[in-house]
Amino acid sequence: MLTSAAPDDAIAFPYPQAPEPGTLVAVAPGIFWLRLALPFLLNHVNVYLVEDDGGWAVLDTGLGNDETRAVWENVFAGHLKGQRITRVVCSHYHPDHMGMVGWLTRRFECPLHVARTEFLMTKTLENANFAANTEFYSERGLPVEAGGVVSGDGHGYLRLVTGLPTQYHRLRAGATLRIGGRDFAVLTGGGHAPEQVMLYCAADGIFFSFDQVLTRISPNISVYAMEPEADPLGEYLASLTQIGQVVPADVLVLPGHHVPFTGLHTRLAELQAHHESRCALIEDACRTEPRSAAELVPVLFKRQMDAHQTGFAFGETLAHVNYMRACGTLTQARGEDGILRTRSA
Repeated sequence: MLTSAAPDDAIAFPYPQAPEPGTLVAVAPGIFWLRLALPFLLNHVNVYLVEDDGGWAVLDTGLGNDETRAVWENVFAGHLKGQRITRVVCSHYHPDHMGMVGWLTRRFECPLHVARTEFLMTKTLENANFAANTEFYSERGLPVEAGGVVSGDGHGYLRLVTGLPTQYHRLRAGATLRIGGRDFAVLTGGGHAPEQVMLYCAADGIFFSFDQVLTRISPNISVYAMEPEADPLGEYLASLTQIGQVVPADVLVLPGHHVPFTGLHTRLAELQAHHESRCALIEDACRTEPRSAAELVPVLFKRQMDAHQTGFAFGETLAHVNYMRACGTLTQARGEDGILRTRSA
């Protein structure tokens, strides 16, 4: 459990105005914030450039599509004209962060720094057949037809990557990554991704949280067909506790989406409370009758959703179910129709 945030740890936004896509904004000496567009409900991703030995390290890359490539070309022809990219540092495997890795590393003949699990997840997903996962959805209450749409269309964006180099430099928890004149402690955490990397510079009070700690929303915490009994929410909550123990409250947090902020420990407490409240909703819904994961989706998500959003909502609902089963607050049984349902313990 997280401790209560200090009274003076109020959340504040030193850069409340997000830059236009393709525009660089300085957030610290030698650190620029670049926003790239996404064709999803969450319509942008933040990437960062850090001054590094006569060039620039790129921290996350954007989606691997023509629109993102065009923005990068404008940056290289404009603000960074004549300068080199020294390396690419990638926080996790999701394509809005990993998508342009192959293109950037080939163009500048520079190395990739990434956690081993995230590198291997990208390799796996480049060749995944999501349409084969319909059984995973159907036995948890999502009709076969809907499951096929979710697995095919809802996760098709995972293929939007430009490949990976054949070699990489591994980032691991406890290591130090030196970029230019700064030393960054490497942290990793599960939940949103298996081994999400975060970078903390104690000397300058800068914390690249990427998607592990976001400004306004919780990152998606989902269970997927590859590991149906996984407990990513348990891993995520443990990661929040670890971050609070290692990273002080007064850092500048540079997230993967939305705007930078201060007040880290308050935000950590908010995220924990958010997931506790969602677990309470599920527990109440399962008191009167057992429910499948699909039947619990509208308990947590009230809006109409397309296939892409439904995939995230289903995965996140199941993450809460699996976490509560691990905690002993839900029990699961398979009905005569073959569907798995849970009941409050």
